[in-house]
Amino acid sequence: MIGIVMFFVALVMLLAGFPVAFTFGGVALLFGVFAEGPDMFAFMPFRIQSIMENTVLMAVPLFIFMGIVLQKTRLAEQLLESMGKLFGGVRGGLAISTVLVGALLAASTGVVGASVVAMGLISLPVMLKYNYDKSLACGTICASGTLGQIIPPSIILIILGDVLGIPVGDLFKAAVGPGFVLIGVYVLYILIYTWLKPEAAPSIPMDADVNSKREQYGKALKAIVPPLALILVVLGSIFAGVATPTESSALGGAGALLLALLYRQFSWKMVLDSATETVKVTAMVFAILLGATAFSMAFTYTGGDYIVEEVLSDLPGGQMGFLLLSMLAILVLGFFIDFVEISFIIVPILAPVADALGIAPLWFAILIAMNLQTSFLTPPFGFALFYLKGVAPPQVRTVDIYRGVMPFILMQVAIVVSILLFPDFYGLS
Repeated sequence: MIGIVMFFVALVMLLAGFPVAFTFGGVALLFGVFAEGPDMFAFMPFRIQSIMENTVLMAVPLFIFMGIVLQKTRLAEQLLESMGKLFGGVRGGLAISTVLVGALLAASTGVVGASVVAMGLISLPVMLKYNYDKSLACGTICASGTLGQIIPPSIILIILGDVLGIPVGDLFKAAVGPGFVLIGVYVLYILIYTWLKPEAAPSIPMDADVNSKREQYGKALKAIVPPLALILVVLGSIFAGVATPTESSALGGAGALLLALLYRQFSWKMVLDSATETVKVTAMVFAILLGATAFSMAFTYTGGDYIVEEVLSDLPGGQMGFLLLSMLAILVLGFFIDFVEISFIIVPILAPVADALGIAPLWFAILIAMNLQTSFLTPPFGFALFYLKGVAPPQVRTVDIYRGVMPFILMQVAIVVSILLFPDFYGLS
């Protein structure tokens, strides 16, 4: 039972606010030495070397760099301004444009924080200016910003590919369908909500002048085409088998710098700042990975994995019983801890059981990815909520943000359930 006690001690320490990487590493060291002695960690350097030589994980810093560079080119601002004018004449048009821009940013940057902050700074004041319901505006921005977790290229998909031993290219292809379905559900919800409550999202008539319309369409195309071209190059090279995800991530980084030149935002200071932020984020991810590696090694040596596998394998309902419990556990844990910790600690515990029950790895991975996206919205520790609150005007209260994300959380859970019940529809069985 030492492994089970170790797991709950780590969970309590995380909830108490201790740093994630040091919590996993420290708890593993304490319980590992107590159970097996210091010799248990003799092979730890080799595991660390194996992680550092993993070419799949090289895509993580490169995609992060691509996203940060695009954030600094004011890409989000131009997209939001142009799309907002195009859809402004439709009731709820600003909210719909926010969803579509969020999808484009997800496919081109994949950085949730950057997307939420950008849309919070640009889109939220415009929606409030035109008397949009504050909860609808906040919920739309938070939900749209988290699309980067399921729409490829996604950092979480790369991590899950490594943890579950699935080719990242296959994961990217499998995630496209659920991602489009989620976007469609968001847009449909906004249309129905604004039809039932017209005062919640008034339409903004476009300028009647023909030249002005043409000018707006031209500006929108100019804002949309370059990032769309980058998306097609990055994802197209993977799907066509021309490049591996690691190679395409390098292509994406180079493409982001080209876009910076195109938007006249290139400077060596921008490159240095982007590289510095990339190193910080990457160091955080890999520090957690090293701590999680030590934790999983100690957990395995103390027999915790056998206990978990035995309990989960004997659940009533077979595959469906296991999937329901594991998805519920990940959903609940997402209220309190980050998707990176869940990916590196919880998923490796669940993976052998899923394999033993004959669950298709792609199906399992997409279920987890969609579920983890919800963790960015769920109070009290949903990161998207913090990002938006940090840039929201004073009149937007925390309760407005919480109330706004609730329908989107339910929509995401509904999509998880649909993937669970109808994997054939998504091509995942």
